Amino acid sequence: MYIIAIGWLYVTILVAANEGSIIAGVISFLFYGLIPCALLLWMSAGKVRRQRKTYRELLANQRLNDGDRSDTEANQ
Repeated sequence: MYIIAIGWLYVTILVAANEGSIIAGVISFLFYGLIPCALLLWMSAGKVRRQRKTYRELLANQRLNDGDRSDTEANQ
């Protein structure tokens, strides 16, 4: 996924370099390259963010439950 984003940004940089003025180049790079790539990468990373959140919650619950455990076996 990242290689596609890098390639697309490269193409939009070349398109922006061929614009008539610097302002037009910056605007075309932003609206054709940077903003769409950022949106695409943010949307595709949503699943990973949700998985990390549930994993952190699972770890927090495990740590909380580990502190509440008492010895269930009789001392010998």
